[in-house]
Amino acid sequence: MPVFPSVQWFQDAAEILNKSDSFKRLGTCDTEMGVQVGDKYYEIDFEAFEVREVREINGRRAEELDFVLVQPVDRWREMLQDIKTNGRATHDFTLNSLDLRSDEEFARGKDYHRRDAFYRFNQTFQEYFDNAAKLETTFAN
Repeated sequence: MPVFPSVQWFQDAAEILNKSDSFKRLGTCDTEMGVQVGDKYYEIDFEAFEVREVREINGRRAEELDFVLVQPVDRWREMLQDIKTNGRATHDFTLNSLDLRSDEEFARGKDYHRRDAFYRFNQTFQEYFDNAAKLETTFAN
């Protein structure tokens, strides 16, 4: 049972996405995305029709990515529990909703043109996280 957050959790979600028909339906996705959970950072590299690599990184590397998704740890947990309960994110927990309702930016990056990948490939990222419905996730304390 993968622990969230961990490289294994993000890799398991990537493998589910890579085996699905999502890229056939949604098209290619090229971005280096980050996820910050507390003081941990993870990089998820999307290249063409697959998630190519997942790894834990440091804050300096995170600043080099196209964007980093940032929200409090308890909000990540609520989002993933909502996905598990409903089979996919419901209205309050979609990436778009989290971005629009946040007082601070959810997708953060220094370069707006690179950060635009969050909006351009949003449905692919949503399907990536919706795969949490297929994972038996435990949460780090």
